[in-house]
Amino acid sequence: MRASGILMHISSLPSDHGIGTMGREAYRFVDFLAEAKQTYWQIMPIGPTSYGDSPYQSYSTHAGNPYFIDPDMLVEDGLLERSDLEGIDWGDDEERTDYGKLYEGRFPVLRRAYENFRKTGDRQPFYQFLDKNDIWISNYALFMAIKNAHGGKSWLEWDEGLKRRDPHSLWLFKESNADEVEFWEFVQYKFFEQWQALKEYANGKGIQIIGDIPIYVALDSAPVWVHPDLFELDGDLNPKTVAGCPPDAFSPTGQLWGNPIYNWQRHRETGYGWWLDRFRGAAQLYDIVRIDHFRGFDSYYSIPAQDSTAEHGQWHNGPGIEFFRFVESHLGRLPIIAEDLGFLTPSVIAMLSETGFPGMKVLEFAFDPREESNYLPYTYDKNCVVYIGTHDNATIKGWLDEIDRDTYEFCSKFINYDGTGASEFIWSFIRCAFASVGDTLIVQMQDYLELGSDSRMNTPGAPSGNWQWRMKRGAYTPELAARIADITRTYGRCPR
Repeated sequence: MRASGILMHISSLPSDHGIGTMGREAYRFVDFLAEAKQTYWQIMPIGPTSYGDSPYQSYSTHAGNPYFIDPDMLVEDGLLERSDLEGIDWGDDEERTDYGKLYEGRFPVLRRAYENFRKTGDRQPFYQFLDKNDIWISNYALFMAIKNAHGGKSWLEWDEGLKRRDPHSLWLFKESNADEVEFWEFVQYKFFEQWQALKEYANGKGIQIIGDIPIYVALDSAPVWVHPDLFELDGDLNPKTVAGCPPDAFSPTGQLWGNPIYNWQRHRETGYGWWLDRFRGAAQLYDIVRIDHFRGFDSYYSIPAQDSTAEHGQWHNGPGIEFFRFVESHLGRLPIIAEDLGFLTPSVIAMLSETGFPGMKVLEFAFDPREESNYLPYTYDKNCVVYIGTHDNATIKGWLDEIDRDTYEFCSKFINYDGTGASEFIWSFIRCAFASVGDTLIVQMQDYLELGSDSRMNTPGAPSGNWQWRMKRGAYTPELAARIADITRTYGRCPR
């Protein structure tokens, strides 16, 4: 079925509290999507972010980001007074998130809500939540409590007994820090309460949520601390190898991501239980799951952990199609989008074909006049998800400012742009994507708002300035919804 949607992370929603939340603006955005005749709202990973604030580097594969808990809803729940939210410096730019100020301001508010919950809250639903999520919640809460007690240091720098999860050391810590551990459980309780309500509202409006699973996890995270045997670590629990990408035309020394590499042999020996839990959790959170760096399941680039660049890594075979056959045999066929961008080997292409998952096509990659491109729309299969650009790409306006003359002329001819200005170029580009044969189309919200490079969500390799863009309040107008609805209707992508 032909359909379309909009890509915008929760963090980019307007709010009075420094970052987008699951509060009233999220519900208004769902209403906007419905009015615009969209089917999907695609977001980025919603886990708690670690150093660098990237949603692709999280402390957990299951937990939710505390920043997305809406403080106004905590007031409505009776856990905060309105005065508790006054006088807090959330940052002075409504179009950028200041993560430093957010960190300083948000957690005292959440702790105040927890103290009130301890005094007056209904504990039964809380205990039910803990029971339902027992496979991860206690370890995650303990991880965050110990991290906080160590001044935020990585688990690799904790006291030896806690670092190596000595049972007696863990028991002593929990006994003397029970309230701190419960605070982190409470934060997750409120996150998932608000998330479930928002998702039910979206589904009731006919909007499905596309979520995101990063293939790798952060080294400083609960999963690596709890399951060190599932990763390539040495006797001191330091990584032997880390993930990244080899050198290419865009990065002469490659990309050094720093995530620990999986010990795939150990995953096989344990019946892929960790992965089954991860996919099961994602299927409960989202309607559709996008797997980031899908090719890493076929083959992955492994770099010695001591290296300062990615130049001397090696390719190794991943679990391949047998992994996905195993997952399907235990969980059934999951609705998955495979992020298959970049250079693909025949074995990756074969794995994607056998899974039947739709791959991705990025229109901004199509217009190099020097060579044939499989990102040009006439090369697409129906079973694909078309993007103008992802969170890692420029907006159309930003891309227009970056391209050379030959690319501009080739693209202009292809999208039938008549040279009447940037706005018309943007909408011609959007129409080209809508007209493609691909069953699903996802457009960044920034492109509908005709924004430039300052609204770009992420520039890979840039050391700062990423993940900060926020939409101005009132930017998603009824007029814009009507314009999107019209183009959606024209190209047969309206919900049925």
